[in-house]
Amino acid sequence: MNTEKRAVVLACVTLQFDCDRIIKIAKQIADDTDCDLRVLSVLEPTHDYTEAAWQIEYLNMVSKQFGADMTVLFDKNADHAAAEFAKKNNVVRIVTGLHDGGKESFLVGFNILLPEMPLTMVAKDNMVYSMDVCKVCS
Repeated sequence: MNTEKRAVVLACVTLQFDCDRIIKIAKQIADDTDCDLRVLSVLEPTHDYTEAAWQIEYLNMVSKQFGADMTVLFDKNADHAAAEFAKKNNVVRIVTGLHDGGKESFLVGFNILLPEMPLTMVAKDNMVYSMDVCKVCS
């Protein structure tokens, strides 16, 4: 019996219906690389979730359609929570929405914590941008 964890492609989503595009692309990447797919959303612990319930349910339904579990974490520091989740779950690539350019953004913080994690970003027009780590040997 193989006790090693399978590699995981992690779709990081926010509470927006159009984040389904991130899950769909992550599923394609997972299939192409023989990885499992997981979906993660990190919410502020003080947020009123009643208005977000439909979005959470919809994204969970999309996740299930693609054979993925969706995890919702409650943390003020989404980048830290996602990085810890990635470390514990054998994540080999994250898939997110497009970086907003802010120095305090999720992706900037996540990249500081896990600088060697390959990243794919999916824009609202479904354009896909991928970055892999290139190591220079001396």
